[in-house]
Order: sequence, then structure tokens, then C-alpha cells
Amino acid sequence: TPAYRIHWQRDVYGNSVAIVDFGESADKLEIVSIVVVEHYQSNIATVELADEVRQFPFSYDPMEQTDLVPYQTAVFPEKPQIVSAWLDRLWQAGQEIETMTFFNKLNQTIVDDIGYQVRNEPGVQSPEHTLSSGKGSCRDLATLFIEACRHFGLASRFVSGYLVSSAAVEDVATTHAWAEVYLPGAGWQGFDSTSGQLVGEDHIAVAVHRHPEAIPPVSGSFIGPLKPKPKMQVKVQVERL
Repeated sequence: TPAYRIHWQRDVYGNSVAIVDFGESADKLEIVSIVVVEHYQSNIATVELADEVRQFPFSYDPMEQTDLVPYQTAVFPEKPQIVSAWLDRLWQAGQEIETMTFFNKLNQTIVDDIGYQVRNEPGVQSPEHTLSSGKGSCRDLATLFIEACRHFGLASRFVSGYLVSSAAVEDVATTHAWAEVYLPGAGWQGFDSTSGQLVGEDHIAVAVHRHPEAIPPVSGSFIGPLKPKPKMQVKVQVERL
């Protein structure tokens, strides 16, 4: 690893961001991050909501609504027929449903309709691509959940982090992604559309953003030959203390 200068800052979302400049050339770069996490949140059986949002649809308080607009703005505003038809299955105007029943239905519908696949290409798939192909990575499933929520006027955001699972303990895991929705009374509540579960004590959030492509764990540029193409390997190891 070459000599470097590191500067830490917090972005507009409160995420910790390390800016690193390198002062010499090298043929290998190794980034090691060791974190001890003390988690207080247990697995959630029920989500406590404010009375005024227990039934869907609902409206946000005007004082909060102004701040939530970026989280209600679609990343993929086009709604092809396959997307519109899929959204109509979830909810139609005039229908009344309990709020958490709606979210559980949305989460489970994604699990039922979309097969999980590991995808190492950068970026996220559009909802149209994910629905037409019937498969996607955790990033793509979270994006589909977020875009569905925003279609219905709900404030939602993308979360990048890790999932403490048997795979992580066995040293074959990687990063994970899920969605959060702002629910008065509960705050930002997480939904994992890869498993169809509520986010709980096994989810470790690292960064949040309104845009699903804005918070890759590592990003940057380099000066050097394009071939052979640089290779990147990721290793995640979890130890319960």
C-alpha cells in the first residue's frame, strides 16, 4: 500500500467519509477497516407507529414534509407498463390497509417475484429491468422497494452496510443493502427485501443516501495502464464478542 494522506469528513447525510490521497505509485492497494460495533437494537416483532399513520395511505406533517421531498423523488421516474402493473398489485386508490400490512406485502412481493443473484457490476438496475428479468442483487431489490414507496408518496432511502449471517461468520460474505422508510412514531424503519424481513440486530448500517448509487463503500480514480484490468477482492469477516 503506498504512502497516503487521509482526511475524514461527514457528508450532508451524516455519513463518515474518508478522503485519501496517495503520494507515490504502487501495484497494490489494500484498504483495511476494523470496527467494533455494540448493537442495542433487537429483532423487531412490531413497529410502533403514530396514530395518524397506522392506516395507509397517510400524509406527513407539513413541518416534516419539506425535508422529506428528496426522499420522495423517484430516481427512475418513467413507469413502463410492467412497472405500473406491478405497482397496481400492491395498492390502488380508494383501498384502505394497515400501514405495516402494506409494507410487509411490498417486501414479501419482492421476495416472491424477484430471485436474488450476486451482481458485481456497478450501479443499480431500473425497476423495469429487475421486474422483466426476475432477478437482482440486494442493491436492486432495495431500489425496487424504494421506488415503489416513492411512487406512493412515502419517504424512503437507501442503506449500505453489512448483514451478520452464517456466511459472514464463515468468511464468504460481502456488503449488503436495504431500504428505510420514514414512519412517524418509529422514525426511519428498515426493510430487507432480500429476505422479506424487518431490519434488526443483524443489520449493521454504514451509510445512507436518497440515491442508491451514491454510497459505494470505495470509489475513486487512478493513473496507470488500463490493461491488464485491475482486479478488486472484498473480504468481510465477522466475530461475535
